[in-house]
Amino acid sequence: MPTKQPTRARFTWAVPATIIVLAGLLILIVIGIGSGNPEADPAQATSSAEIDLTTVELRNEADLMAAGPVDAPVGLVVFSDYQCPYCAQWNEETLPLMMTHAEAGDLRIEWRDVNVFGADSARASRASYAAALQGKFWEYHNALFPNGHTLNETGLSNEALISLATELGLDAEQFTADLNSESTYEQINTNQQLGLSLGAYSTPAFILGGQPIMGAQPSGVFEQTLQAALANTK
Repeated sequence: MPTKQPTRARFTWAVPATIIVLAGLLILIVIGIGSGNPEADPAQATSSAEIDLTTVELRNEADLMAAGPVDAPVGLVVFSDYQCPYCAQWNEETLPLMMTHAEAGDLRIEWRDVNVFGADSARASRASYAAALQGKFWEYHNALFPNGHTLNETGLSNEALISLATELGLDAEQFTADLNSESTYEQINTNQQLGLSLGAYSTPAFILGGQPIMGAQPSGVFEQTLQAALANTK
């Protein structure tokens, strides 16, 4: 796990009161209550209401790891890890629903890997970006979460990732070069630091319509949050 301390102001990730949160979350509040970690430094305790989280959305036409129109009324930023089983679960159960909204023009989805599980995760993240450079980010990305599951260490090896690229019809030579290029390392590190600077040390984490959400919650939670955000844009 990265040891560099992020400098961006962090906020507490919100979880609906009806959801039981499993171990691993460092900080927690219930939406509307706004109670922070009692042991946190008050000077660093910044509520989501005090930060315009829509500024986390890049809204960049050149973003290769995004779906939906750049000017969609609502944005969804996903912080994930390719070794995270709950990320795989969300990818299988909820991403398809969010994709329908992106295809309808209502939602912009931006994917950011934080790679909290280490080197294998970072390698998979670089591979997905290398695929994105050939226009196949989502195809490759979904293959890294087959049927809502994660790949094992062997499946995330250099050889396996290159083999997967070949299976998906990518130029293997170009893919390999991009996988190991300095610019790919820089891009993945930038995405990772964005998530960590916001306190996304547990995955998956999301910002949907400016609302922070933690965990692979039911699809209905995301649909309800999205509809509320869309209503606020009218």
